[in-house]
Amino acid sequence: MSRIGKKPVPVPQGVTANVEGQVVTAKGPKGELQFVVNDDVLVKLEDGAISVDPRDQSKLARSKWGMSRTQIANILNGVKDGFERRLEINGVGYRAAMQGKNLQLSLGFSHEVSYEPPAGITITVPKPTEIVVSGIDKQVVGQVAAEIRKYRGPEPYKGKGVKYADETIVRKEGKKK
Repeated sequence: MSRIGKKPVPVPQGVTANVEGQVVTAKGPKGELQFVVNDDVLVKLEDGAISVDPRDQSKLARSKWGMSRTQIANILNGVKDGFERRLEINGVGYRAAMQGKNLQLSLGFSHEVSYEPPAGITITVPKPTEIVVSGIDKQVVGQVAAEIRKYRGPEPYKGKGVKYADETIVRKEGKKK
């Protein structure tokens, strides 16, 4: 039994949720999102909360149950508050800057790396060594942050590169004489 799936998802104030068949739509102050629930899961909107149940006790239905509930909770939270992911840049000469809508990264290559964010994603650079990726869709925000990190991931000897702000880098000891 899914502990997460058992709990109904409360619809926050200021958000209107609608369930039509297998499509859950949420509209809030930040925008509108929808999620198509798998056919093995039953979705109902009852007295201000969305409940999710498996259609039968098959392994497939039970495995999709908790994840469907989490996806619905994420779209409700996204249209109300939004999501953000912070990245930090470490290294001599490594920096980031905005050029129009594009993100310019100097990461020790012979050229600057330019990243164009997808629609619905906002990238800000409060400091040259800090990047903030924000938007209403949690999956897209995480994907954009991962793509930026992928240009120069943190290395374990000096910690140079792009890392998540809450990430800890396990450091290695260098060569000994």
